[in-house]
Amino acid sequence: MNGTPPVSNVSVASVTAAALVIARSPGYWQTVWRRFRRDPVAVIAALVVLLLILMAILAPWIAPHDPLQGMTLRRLKPPGTEGFPLGTDELGRDMLSRLIHGARISLVMGIVPVFFALFIGALTGIVAGYAGGWTNTVLMRTVDVFFAFPSVLLAVALAGALGPGIFNGMLALTLVFIPPIARVAESVTTGVRTRDFVEAARASGAGALTIIRRHVLGNVLGPIFVYAMSLIAVSMILASGLSFLGLGVKPPQPDWGLMLNTLRTAIYTQPLLCALPGVMIFITSISFNIMTDGLRSAMDIKA
Repeated sequence: MNGTPPVSNVSVASVTAAALVIARSPGYWQTVWRRFRRDPVAVIAALVVLLLILMAILAPWIAPHDPLQGMTLRRLKPPGTEGFPLGTDELGRDMLSRLIHGARISLVMGIVPVFFALFIGALTGIVAGYAGGWTNTVLMRTVDVFFAFPSVLLAVALAGALGPGIFNGMLALTLVFIPPIARVAESVTTGVRTRDFVEAARASGAGALTIIRRHVLGNVLGPIFVYAMSLIAVSMILASGLSFLGLGVKPPQPDWGLMLNTLRTAIYTQPLLCALPGVMIFITSISFNIMTDGLRSAMDIKA
């Protein structure tokens, strides 16, 4: 008689059912997308952001007029004027066309600095968090120097030192956002490096680069990326502020912050016209914030 105990049909069926459940269970990003879709406010905000990006990309084809061409005889026309649904600015240029083209510069100056800061700050924070010791002390104390200054004052000081211009403005904003991203990256990496799977990889003889690439990055990039996304709205507001102060985009390029500056003299005669660039900044920044909050909630699978 064979000494191997018989395998019951019930146990085989249970294992098969469990395997099917595991195979059919959605992955992490599928779960995140499913949770995100259940938040209607976040979905609407994401659609607004997508619409703004498409508007910026298609600006040369959908703008009804040349945003740089004006006429003195039609200056400061109110919204609803025939041929100019949103009126004209102080030089007679079509406001709708300038707002559409202004989305390009405003979005670029809001998104590009954050992504460059994400790369540099995440690299700095991950190295500092995983290495610890004197490496962490040197890198993080250097980062802490920038925290001694408010972000607005630091951005203005850096842009003033570098001079006006789109490139200098983005460089100043990149330097402003590196420290907070590095601090978040260092914090989450410090928490991950003491986990059991990292200790097991280290005990097996894996090198630091291998452990970071295979075990650390997958667990820290999500929180770092979501935090960086939340900085895009701040970046847009700071970029608009730099342009308003004359430290960002140079005239006559259409930029929402610069448009606020040039239209401020007409605030008593055409207040609605002057408010349009500010409304665009508000809608864009609040949409990014709501979308980021929804993404953060969706990625928190434990919630």
